[in-house]
Amino acid sequence: MMWPLIRQISKVGIATEKPPLVQDLVASGRIQDEILRIMGRALTIREVDAGSCNGCELEVNALGNVYYNLEGLGIKFVASPRHADMLLITGPVSRNMSRALAVTDEAMPAPKIVVAVGDCAINGGIFGESYASLGGVSKVLTVDMEIPGCPPESFVILEGILSAVRYRLKKRPD
Repeated sequence: MMWPLIRQISKVGIATEKPPLVQDLVASGRIQDEILRIMGRALTIREVDAGSCNGCELEVNALGNVYYNLEGLGIKFVASPRHADMLLITGPVSRNMSRALAVTDEAMPAPKIVVAVGDCAINGGIFGESYASLGGVSKVLTVDMEIPGCPPESFVILEGILSAVRYRLKKRPD
């Protein structure tokens, strides 16, 4: 019973993805230093799935694994928008989620950063606009940063988060 499985494993080999490149891991330390320098504290993120296929959520969740160690970089996901500095939105905005998304945005304290992750959140992607979908997040909220891709890789999302923090720093009145 076990021999067919062992033969299959020997034919197929290792069926997992390759780990991130070493330069990506080294760059994550630079990202941590820059976020702490800009924010002066940890960055807290409220993530909302506005109606996606969950491809982008898989990449966002991968940021919490040992390769990227998001919390070790001073970035934390929070359950309440009242505790968040950034609103990270994935997926096209479904008509049923548009009001919930607006309420989440209203509940966040200023100054807040709104980031659209993935092609669907930017312009509706393969879902576009229809009876069930409004399209991109910008139809409902003002978006500060867009991270393109279907889905964008985890490291690209991490770099996009840093770019959004930099953008907010430039935009903030002193």
